[in-house]
Amino acid sequence: MNRPLVSTVLVVATAALLGGCASSQATYVDPAGTRTLSNVGEINVQDWNMASESMINSLISKHINSGSLKGSGPDGRAILAISRMVNNTSIQIDTDILVKKIRVALLGTGKVVADITAGLGGPEDPLAAEAKREQQFLGTQKVAGRPDYTLSGKIIENRTRQGNQRESTYVFQMALATRDGLAVWEEEKTITKQGKRAPVGW
Repeated sequence: MNRPLVSTVLVVATAALLGGCASSQATYVDPAGTRTLSNVGEINVQDWNMASESMINSLISKHINSGSLKGSGPDGRAILAISRMVNNTSIQIDTDILVKKIRVALLGTGKVVADITAGLGGPEDPLAAEAKREQQFLGTQKVAGRPDYTLSGKIIENRTRQGNQRESTYVFQMALATRDGLAVWEEEKTITKQGKRAPVGW
């Protein structure tokens, strides 16, 4: 191989390497915008945003703004605890993505406080739970009792395909119950996505 040809090969190889490195760089996009990636077989950021927005708007308009909310917490605010969130889908997901968005919005109304020392899987904040137990034992401070409301939910998945088209439907269900176990609010949000089947896999 002569020297000019070797130089040409090196230049082309270097350009290819540099191009590969440049294409791997990440860019920032608005998580609430239209440029975020979406696929049929997963719950993407758009789905979480749509589901949480639907639940928040429904809960605030139907139960909080209507004056139905009753509370025993500080300044008459309602004490909310998170109950079981069931994942009935074929994918591993963290339901806190949905729950946290809803809880942040509810706390923002100024009419709800969250009990982070209660939960089926243990306290969200172990230090807060320990401090609460200590206050109860010493009787040094009035400690809020049972939650006024619990929030529970379920995410259900249904998949189907026809030819090379595939479709996934995700149903987000949530309910708010009083300490007596009576459901005072329920909502359901269905999200359906379609796409072409990959050469390998579902």
